[in-house]
Amino acid sequence: MFSETTPNSKIFACSKSIELAEKIAQKYGTQLGEVKLSYYSDGEFQPSYEESIRGARVFLICSTFPNSDNLMELLLMIDAAKRASARHITAVMPYFGWARQDRKDKPRVPIGAKLVANLLQAAGATRIMTMDLHADQIQGFFERPVDHLFASSIFLPYLQGLHLDNLCIASPDMGGSKRAYAYSKFLKCDVVICYKQRKQANVIETMELIGEVEGKNVVLVDDMVDTAGTLVKAAQLMKDRGAISVRAVATHPILSGNAYERIENSALEELIVTDSIPLKQPSSKIKVLSCADLFADVMHRVHHNEPISSKFIM
Repeated sequence: MFSETTPNSKIFACSKSIELAEKIAQKYGTQLGEVKLSYYSDGEFQPSYEESIRGARVFLICSTFPNSDNLMELLLMIDAAKRASARHITAVMPYFGWARQDRKDKPRVPIGAKLVANLLQAAGATRIMTMDLHADQIQGFFERPVDHLFASSIFLPYLQGLHLDNLCIASPDMGGSKRAYAYSKFLKCDVVICYKQRKQANVIETMELIGEVEGKNVVLVDDMVDTAGTLVKAAQLMKDRGAISVRAVATHPILSGNAYERIENSALEELIVTDSIPLKQPSSKIKVLSCADLFADVMHRVHHNEPISSKFIM
């Protein structure tokens, strides 16, 4: 008579997320599995697992930041794992790309986040694990379990360790007000909100401040920083309104265009980010906190069917 046993767990990574994946694997207590990428002369690529994954629980670590090859590589790896008879396939996506396209904000545009969800499920992912989605409702785009982790469990201990007096939490826009209120509730401090209007994507027309920051140490909280235009403008506005210092925490450091230059020349004391996306270059004002411990712990709990509710500070 055959007995049911817990499947082995194996961790693999897409090529642009190897550095983070190695940290996660080390914290998990294992080594990264070997994946080989074969390239055609036109740039097309094909991943292959260099070890058996039959009957295993496979964790595929891949942040889907630009360019789109990262997403395509993840989809191909999921499909390959499915065809190699993996028992469970968890797409571990510290950064979930295309999340800003979570709705139709004007006629004749796609809902990119929903499309990505459909692609992941069609490829064969049986579970999704991610962190600080741009919009919480993206979880509803999936018909598979989604573990939506919060970087607050990483940032809040760091902020507490700064021992800042007259602390104030700020949101750089109305959409992040829920996140800002959650931080302020935990830290027992005031919260202010920036109200901005855009001319177009990544271009701010006007920004106003709701609340008082005079004589306070302000911490801006956001889920991502792309061009850094919003953060830099918000930081300057708060300094102009009498803030003692302005810091920012942003989970995903996309940092495109002139973002690094803007941050270096800004009123920000520091920008605290995670390593969900590798930095393109070092910066004296950017502090990186690793999310490896968080993901390794949750992956271990998922594999052993243990609850993960204790990991949610917010």
